[in-house]
Amino acid sequence: MKNPHTTLRTRTIAIGHLRAFMAVARHLNFRAAADDMALTQSAVSRQIQALESEIGVALFLRHTRAVELTSAGTQLLRAVSPSLERIDSAVRLIRQNAGRKIVSISTWASFASLWLIPRLESFQSEHPDIDIRIDATDVSVDLETSDVDLVLRYALPTTVPAQAERLFGEQLTPVASPWLLNSGPSLKNAKDLTQFALIEAGDAYRSQHLEWLTWQRWLDVQGLKSFEPKRWLYFNYAHQIAQAALTGQGVALTRMPLIADSLANGSLVEVLPGTRLESPLAYWLIVGPRSGQRPEIAAFCAWLRRQAQSTRETIGEVIPHAPAQRGS
Repeated sequence: MKNPHTTLRTRTIAIGHLRAFMAVARHLNFRAAADDMALTQSAVSRQIQALESEIGVALFLRHTRAVELTSAGTQLLRAVSPSLERIDSAVRLIRQNAGRKIVSISTWASFASLWLIPRLESFQSEHPDIDIRIDATDVSVDLETSDVDLVLRYALPTTVPAQAERLFGEQLTPVASPWLLNSGPSLKNAKDLTQFALIEAGDAYRSQHLEWLTWQRWLDVQGLKSFEPKRWLYFNYAHQIAQAALTGQGVALTRMPLIADSLANGSLVEVLPGTRLESPLAYWLIVGPRSGQRPEIAAFCAWLRRQAQSTRETIGEVIPHAPAQRGS
């Protein structure tokens, strides 16, 4: 929609106006955008008006209590958003290289809590001059544009990029706290589980490949088609499931790599070790294309591979001669 009060221009756009545009487009509210940018509402409004004047069309429809992107505004947003992200990423990288050495890692919360963080002290002892930043998120990260150096993910082999390096696979196994086993009913076979609360991922049934995490699949393999436990406990995250098992709230079907340390120190017990269930999913390392040559990244990846080898040994996985990549 052309704005009758503007004239088409050919000069370049001020980046400050684009940042104001991004803030308003993100919040669809001038006041919220002003708070985000630490400016007055009138200042943000003037920047948007100046941008519309420079472009020659209206970018927002102003309503009484809200604003709405026009088709032109939507088109501009698609172009500006990745461009500013690339600029910000480049500036962060420049600042990072000019200052302290840092390794920025993206992974999901349960892996960070149960596997990565408990091991980090050994890396920090070896490399006290390297800072670590962990971004715990389930959201996919674009290593081309973000300031993340490497990603640790849990996925099927067919869904990870070609450069992904396999750290270890997994098996699923029922575990419980020693306290629960010593104070509760006898647990010698799968049928005895009817006397216990069973803990599992509440959202596993929403995704076909995550059904591998469910008690139902495990019970089917054991030939128990009709089965009712004492009660069910559902949690969204693996670290919540592990915590519930550690505190004796029930028997959990857990991922071996995530609870290997708890099994090793005796805080959890594998109750039916002959019933482990293989999973098609694995744990992967993906290094950003702009990060791999930095010495601190190389040091962290080398340490990570040693930790992964230790985990493979603990869970009894066959250790390859070289780090396995997707398709190998």
